[in-house]
Amino acid sequence: MERDELECFLLLAEELHFGRTADRMRLSRARVSQLVQRLERRVGAPLFTRTSRRVALTSLGRQLRADLEPHHRAIEAALERAATTARGVDTVLHVGFSNPLTGDIVMKVTEALRVSHPRLAVEICEVPLADPYGQLRKGEFDIQIAELPMREEDLGEGPTLLAEERILAIHSAHPLAARDSVSLEDLADVPLLTIAGNVPDYWLEHHVPAHTPSGRPIARGPSMTNMQEALMLVAGGRGALLAPAHTATYHARPGVAYVPFPDAEPTSYGLVWRAGHATGAVAAFARTAREVARDVARKDSRSSMPGAAPAAL
Repeated sequence: MERDELECFLLLAEELHFGRTADRMRLSRARVSQLVQRLERRVGAPLFTRTSRRVALTSLGRQLRADLEPHHRAIEAALERAATTARGVDTVLHVGFSNPLTGDIVMKVTEALRVSHPRLAVEICEVPLADPYGQLRKGEFDIQIAELPMREEDLGEGPTLLAEERILAIHSAHPLAARDSVSLEDLADVPLLTIAGNVPDYWLEHHVPAHTPSGRPIARGPSMTNMQEALMLVAGGRGALLAPAHTATYHARPGVAYVPFPDAEPTSYGLVWRAGHATGAVAAFARTAREVARDVARKDSRSSMPGAAPAAL
């Protein structure tokens, strides 16, 4: 088995979606399909069932995944240890970020750690919107800056780093788009896009509430798995999206209007890691992240962090 076949099989077994697998491998969907078919020919039987709506592992595929995954992780860890030793690095910290704002924070922390902890390397990766804690639980991340709330018993949480106001992303022709601001009660007049995937109920309710404060129902629109997909649906008039304020700058696009949302609870961000895995590297990252968040709050937010008005807490 060639390495690209192995990685493609394991990623597709995790994502069960050719498009997301292609994005993570930075390949075309056609190339992902070719790799899977080549592996299935090598094995001699299908590893996945495919329909127009879903992808699933066959029983043989599940068996192969269970047999291969631990060995693949061991190989990757061995290669990483060799590479870090060659670079004169003692530890590699894998850090997840949930959106462009937290990505900017992670980059600032990484730059600071290069000076204060030169033997600590930081590798960063985006946290999937449809599975906010899955990669952390698997050990693919050591720590991540995540949107709160977080109420997972097996995960540890640091203090809130910063918060920003929320806005409503809505089709530019919708009557609410002409308002100077909207309220939570206005959500009864437009369906909200929901999030598909492994998302906790309390997390979903925070981002996609089911009722207004007075108890009026809020309709659920189509489901989405990432921000680009969400904005495509908003631009098509399929629903609206509660979003953090920085989205207006990082994701400006035709057909989408962003309206201030004064009475919506701000989006807060904090550090999350696996309980019992607060290593020295994790602690160093957490200390530096708090310093960076304070520094961001002291500066003009519109010049130091475009599109957002964060406040350190």
